[in-house]
Amino acid sequence: MKMTIDDKTFEPFIEFNMIEKRLRLMGIQLNLDYEDKVPIFICVLNGAFMFMADLMKEVHIGCETTFVKVASYHGDTKSSGNLIEQLPLLIDIKGRDVIVVEDIVDTGRTLKFLLEKIYQKEPASVKVATLLLKPDALEYQFDEISFVGFEIANDFVVGYGLDYKGLGRNMADIYRLVGQQLPG
Repeated sequence: MKMTIDDKTFEPFIEFNMIEKRLRLMGIQLNLDYEDKVPIFICVLNGAFMFMADLMKEVHIGCETTFVKVASYHGDTKSSGNLIEQLPLLIDIKGRDVIVVEDIVDTGRTLKFLLEKIYQKEPASVKVATLLLKPDALEYQFDEISFVGFEIANDFVVGYGLDYKGLGRNMADIYRLVGQQLPG
């Protein structure tokens, strides 16, 4: 069933049961890769909060969690490119294994900005777990992206934590913009 947010119409894209299956597989891989370690999961707010919460249910190793917030969309369907660190990383990660949990890696500008901040704190290792990856939109190459839920086309999506003008985050499924009538 389609839904409308403000002036945009969205159609179903990825159902929650598919997300759940993918998270189980990601959890298995994380449990294996970090079996003898105690990583710190850094959730990138606001978009990744649902992904992080459900992913943590599949992670059965010792771990810590924390949150950061970097904004780049400011209510539009296209990244402004203007990055604002609204909630910086407040814990010491020196010598620790870090897993950055992202909702979506689009152009990669936000991730690049965030990784630069994280590497300044001298972690032992850094990996990225992202629910969605848009390979065709990427402007940077990231060796850190190790756990990917779904690779998607360069579509604007909402739901499961992702929003349009602050709305749609609460939807269990992921929806994509109908016709992709993105403003210039």
